[in-house]
This record gives sequence, structure tokens and C-alpha cells, in this order.
Amino acid sequence: MMPTNPLVEMLGIHKWFGAVHALKGVDFTVMPGEIVGLIGDNGAGKSTLIKILAGVYPPDKGKIKLNGHEVRFKSPKDAQNHGIATVYQELALVDNLDVAGNIFLGREPAHVGKESLLAILSRKRMRELAAKLLESLRVEVPVTALAGELSGGQRQAVAISRALHRQPKLVIMDEPTAALAVQEATKVLELARTLKQQGISVIFISHTLPEVFSVADRIVVLRKGEKVADCPASDLTIDEAIKLMVG
Repeated sequence: MMPTNPLVEMLGIHKWFGAVHALKGVDFTVMPGEIVGLIGDNGAGKSTLIKILAGVYPPDKGKIKLNGHEVRFKSPKDAQNHGIATVYQELALVDNLDVAGNIFLGREPAHVGKESLLAILSRKRMRELAAKLLESLRVEVPVTALAGELSGGQRQAVAISRALHRQPKLVIMDEPTAALAVQEATKVLELARTLKQQGISVIFISHTLPEVFSVADRIVVLRKGEKVADCPASDLTIDEAIKLMVG
């Protein structure tokens, strides 16, 4: 049976930046295990909306509910602790660290002397856990490879694995295929589908509409800070979506 209660509810969200009214009473929901495509032209309010959900900005008006309970995020870490992970377009990977080191960056299993036995065991454990996370995403990337040597799609997989290590309920993918070749982009879309199969909700934001439509269960369209459409992806064509985006 499909869950009937939303995982996330953003209700009547307003945000001002000085005189600019960036979001004008937006309602936005995500169901458990659902992929929601969030689209809109530049300046439509997509980034502002997800940054509020990710704890970067507080809303000026409106409320956020998780599993029916109202929450107020004081920081991105606060949102992460509530099970919301964000994978940004500008992937914060450390190029001279290996894959395992990037997945566990800042959360290494043990902080001990450089070459003590515990440190060596800790590194072995990190690599085992990193390999499991990548395997769960059906991604073949050597955990000992340096991040700087990876392709764009592999870097996305590492960034998503890092998010998964926190066992999130929702992963926000912000322009995950930007600057990727078609074959690499296809792998990233597959990652989104794999998350859904694992019961993890996904918000998928992209300017490449065919990709959004190929992966999303539901499409939400923003225009000039307002929600102008919210419907199953099958009820909307790309041409109709473009008309809604530009008005």
C-alpha cells in the first residue's frame, strides 16, 4: 500500500531578500519514497525553497512539517539530523582524498595517531563501509581511487553515498547532471531511481526537462516565487511545463 501521509509539508512559505519577495506563499509536499521534480526558470524560487528545507535559510512566514510534526531548522546540520540530505551541484569533494575518505569526511570512525593499529583498522572499516554504500547504489567505483581522478557521474555517486551514510529519509539533488555527458547523466538518473527503490524520497531539480520527466513521479512548477503547477508527471507534457514556467 502507498503511504498516504506526506514525509515533508512546506505550508505557505514566504521569503524576502530585502525588497525582493522570493517566495510567495508556496505549498510543497513530498511523499515517502517519491521522486518530485522541481522545475522553474532562473529566479523562480527553486533554490530558495530547497535551501529553506535544507536549513540554510529560515522561512519568513509559513511552516515546515516532517511526518506531521512541525520543525524549525536552525542550520543545515539541524536539517541533516532530521533526515534531510542535500547533494549540491558544486560537489564538495576533496580531490586528494580517496573515495572512502570523502564519504566519511568529518565523520571518520576513529581519530587516532596517524599510523597506529587503531587508525589502520579504522581506515579498513571505512573502506568496507564505503564499498557497501556504493554497492547499494549499484555503482562500481574503487574506494581507494582519489576523488580528483573520478568522472562527473562517479563524483555524484560518491556525494550521494556520503549523504546515505547519515541514513536520510529525503535526498535533495540540486542540478545533479549539470555539465555531465549523456551517459554519465543517465547513471545519475539511475541513482535517483535506486534511492526511491530503497524507500528514500528524492527532490530532483534540473533545467534539463527530459531528465526530470524521465525520473519524477510528480512535477512541481514554480514561476516568480509562486507554485503554478503540481501534478503527476504523466499528466504534463514538456511543452506544457515550459509554458507554465515562462507564463
